[in-house]
Amino acid sequence: MTVKFDLSFVQGLTVSEKAELVSGKNFWFTAKNEDKDIPGMMMTDGPSGLRKQADSADALGLNKSVEAICFPSSALTASSFNTKMLFELGENLGIAARTENVDIVLGPGVNIKRSPLAGRNFEYFSEDPFLVGELGSAYVEGVQSKGVGVSVKHFAANNRENQRFTSTSNVDERTLREIYLTAFETIVRKAHPATLMCSYNAINGVLNSQNYRLLTEILRNEWGFQGAVMSDWGAVADNIAALKAGLDLEMPGTGTDSSEKIIAAIKDGSLEETQLDTAVLRVLQLVEKYHINATKVAKYDKDDQHEFARKAAESSIVLLQNNDAILPIKSSERIAVIGELAQKPRYQGGGSSHVNAYKVVSPLDAVKHSNLNYQFTTGYQLDTENGDEELEKQALESAKASDKVVFFAGVPEQMESEGFDKQTMDLPANQTNLINQLSQANSNLIVVLQNGSAVTMPWKDNVKVIVETYLAGEAVGEATWNILTGVVNPSGKLAETFPQRIQDTPAYGTFNASVREENYHEGIFVGYRYYDLKQQAVNFPFGHGLSYTTFKYDNLRVDPDSNKIKVSFEITNTGDVAGDEVSQLYVQNSVSSIELPVRELKGFKKVHLNPGEKQTVQLLLDRRSFAWYDVESSTWRVDNGEYEINVGSSSRDLRLQQTINVNLGSEAKPLISGNTYLSEVVQRDDLKDALIKSGLKQIIDGVTESDENRELLENIPLRSMVMLGISAEQMSNFIELANQK
Repeated sequence: MTVKFDLSFVQGLTVSEKAELVSGKNFWFTAKNEDKDIPGMMMTDGPSGLRKQADSADALGLNKSVEAICFPSSALTASSFNTKMLFELGENLGIAARTENVDIVLGPGVNIKRSPLAGRNFEYFSEDPFLVGELGSAYVEGVQSKGVGVSVKHFAANNRENQRFTSTSNVDERTLREIYLTAFETIVRKAHPATLMCSYNAINGVLNSQNYRLLTEILRNEWGFQGAVMSDWGAVADNIAALKAGLDLEMPGTGTDSSEKIIAAIKDGSLEETQLDTAVLRVLQLVEKYHINATKVAKYDKDDQHEFARKAAESSIVLLQNNDAILPIKSSERIAVIGELAQKPRYQGGGSSHVNAYKVVSPLDAVKHSNLNYQFTTGYQLDTENGDEELEKQALESAKASDKVVFFAGVPEQMESEGFDKQTMDLPANQTNLINQLSQANSNLIVVLQNGSAVTMPWKDNVKVIVETYLAGEAVGEATWNILTGVVNPSGKLAETFPQRIQDTPAYGTFNASVREENYHEGIFVGYRYYDLKQQAVNFPFGHGLSYTTFKYDNLRVDPDSNKIKVSFEITNTGDVAGDEVSQLYVQNSVSSIELPVRELKGFKKVHLNPGEKQTVQLLLDRRSFAWYDVESSTWRVDNGEYEINVGSSSRDLRLQQTINVNLGSEAKPLISGNTYLSEVVQRDDLKDALIKSGLKQIIDGVTESDENRELLENIPLRSMVMLGISAEQMSNFIELANQK
């Protein structure tokens, strides 16, 4: 092909031809135009594995999906805290996509986990926007390194499934910027994704598909996004308004209806042809880069990718609790394996991320091929919450006759999927009841969880071990037993907080309360930011995860320079086995006079250490690490002054601390007005001359000399100081002098 898709080419097309190109065709394709040598481009779901439809099918179809590797879900891979592994996951997805002639993979999903009840949490990384941005960027770079584009989704503030097409996410500007847009911004700036997918919902009453401020002013004008914006499937209510707002590609399209509306809008002047040209050019540039110029791959090794899926799960599984060092299991021990989930594992999410897996190895399959002395009983049924007396009797008998019990528990797919939100954080009643019975029958009870998001654990203190595998992909069985038996030392860390009860969560009582509106009353206090502020007890904190070895932190050093702050510290493996440790760096702002989290994650690194080995970890903090979004000035503001650097093994296991003075902020001072408080004025040395020249200093000094008066008088605004005998002329003169450059 010799055609160059530039603006002159686009301007040579008819309006009808242009209108065709900004609307999808046959569900998974962009439009083609054989007369103009424009091929169609294929896209498919794929956050955790390729879900290419063999031909046109419904959005949630599976039967005609090609066979592919089912990798662990993002809820689990995020627990790796391993950007290198996320890059490799992206590479594997890119290779699979390229082999199947897929040009755009629809993922990753990077929305924030605002509530544990959100039905799609398994598809998202974390409650923390910094972690999401770093992991998401690595994933995107991995996929696109193989010549396959991505569509980062769902842009933005898409945090519930119920009424997702019509609900409005009502959120204040600071919260929107600091929590819900930050990960998208990081990925756009660092990884340059081919496309972003706009979500179904509205933000503050404006549908995202036709939200000019979101799609153009913020995404393009502020962040410099150069790719295309496509809609989620069926998200466009008004395709003319969407094009004017900055949407480039409507998916999956509505046949001739979409193009006819565009043609009519050009004719009557309600849509400028230049706006249509811009969208067409962006779509054609995608086609050129990711379809025409893409390197073809003949085949790939599914067995190799299966092995990677296993290693990814092993790097991510979280050992939540290991009382009395019950794990790892020894080959000499008699093991009772209980639970239908061992036989029929929940290893992937439901809905658009559902993969036609290549080779599922269940925990029961894996233990059959091990050297363990085990007995399996079903214990409960997945399709009901009711207990089965005979199954429970068999399970209890097996438990009593064994040294240790491995109980597979989790949330069935019918309770947790795309398209609806969860009703509860609890496990099914039959599983909870059986856990309690088993804990009485055998004190060495190991609970292995398969679930998409945080669950309650009223039985937590009755069991010795809790292992979180989330949705671990098709190698779930191999990975799980390798962790349980110590073949692999667990190193995963929770990317979300596990609260004790749903009533403890930030959005409790307001999440899904209205069918039309989702009001983000909790503001910036999401996840650990909320639990730490409220000093709320939790089952397991953000960043928590145990190992079969121990790590010691020493020698924190913080060295500022003109642009970045360098943080270094040492980690030593003080145990008997090799292991990986995820060190986490949190920043606490002690200077800004605004609502602030207690501390925020601003750095992390995973290192491998042999027994006795010591390693120095180095992390860099830039200006943004200390910034908060100032709505008044529409800027990321850093206030110079005191900050605390905390380093540790989780958000609540902080081993090292140092207070530093930061000078990365702007020296510009806020303007003085009648609403400025006297306390702000007297604290600023740069205002002394203005106070003297206006005659205010002598009056203010006189009334604030007394300790009794000072606290009261400093807490009033300048406009109210007329009661101290200051004239309006003096006040106006002072304000003018104070605001002179």
